[in-house]
Amino acid sequence: MHLPPEIQSFIDYLKFEKRYSAHTIRSYHDDLVQFASFLQSRLGTDSLLEANHSFVRSWIAGLSDQKITSKSINRKISVLKSFYKFCIKTGKLWKNPTDKIIRPKIIRRLPVFLKEEETTALLKNISSGSENWNGLNAQMIIGIFYATGIRLNELVTLTEAQVDLQGKTIKVLGKGNKTRIIPLPAELAGQIKEYTQAKKRVFEKTDNRLLVTAKGKKLYPKYVYNLVKETLGSSVKTHSKRSPHVLRHTFATQLLNNGADLNAIKELLGHSSLAATQVYTHTTIEKLKQVYKKAHPRA
Repeated sequence: MHLPPEIQSFIDYLKFEKRYSAHTIRSYHDDLVQFASFLQSRLGTDSLLEANHSFVRSWIAGLSDQKITSKSINRKISVLKSFYKFCIKTGKLWKNPTDKIIRPKIIRRLPVFLKEEETTALLKNISSGSENWNGLNAQMIIGIFYATGIRLNELVTLTEAQVDLQGKTIKVLGKGNKTRIIPLPAELAGQIKEYTQAKKRVFEKTDNRLLVTAKGKKLYPKYVYNLVKETLGSSVKTHSKRSPHVLRHTFATQLLNNGADLNAIKELLGHSSLAATQVYTHTTIEKLKQVYKKAHPRA
């Protein structure tokens, strides 16, 4: 399918003016192309400029019928809203067809996280299996996820220049190209130094990427996801969900449970608003309820 000119113009705007990440641009692109395909089947044209409120609402209803999650639908609505605002700003349209679109309510699920004893067992297990390069990668990747709480895409794009071993900090490029500084534990800083030295001994060229695959190539999301899933599966058998995000949730939950300020956790996670961070308070409340039920004589 060719890319309608109005979509190409918007993608160029996101890329060159907003300077969004390649991952974010791909998400915008895919959602807009999906809506264009819907219009082609209904209107006989893939031009988003021809759509009205009814077509947008019909598309969203179809997504709901396909059992697409409310979170994903809300993301697609946000993409359309941004696109049509751009079209109005650039004079392509005068009315936004998404103005009266109602977002579906999101059912917030409690984040899945590891208990402290499970984390201890996991870290012990990966420290003993770092003889080969995949084992070393498992140690580094899980260690960084757990110690910093960064996102998958943030880890994949890390460069050596973003790590200050002297100051024991890491500079992370997050969503919307916002940077944040996260402290590194001394032990992890030492492991990163050893990893970097080993990488330079084994591989000729690594393009300044901090972490590389077992073949010395730059990391990609699927490699990291599968490695984390496999490692968690062999170490923590009580959880069915085994993804990098579980380690991000673990980072935030354990900080909160050990007395960290919610605003500080928000900054470390790179959340744009406190509302996104507050999901971790529910986890803490659930823990308090369990303690209450066990300890209170009238519970």
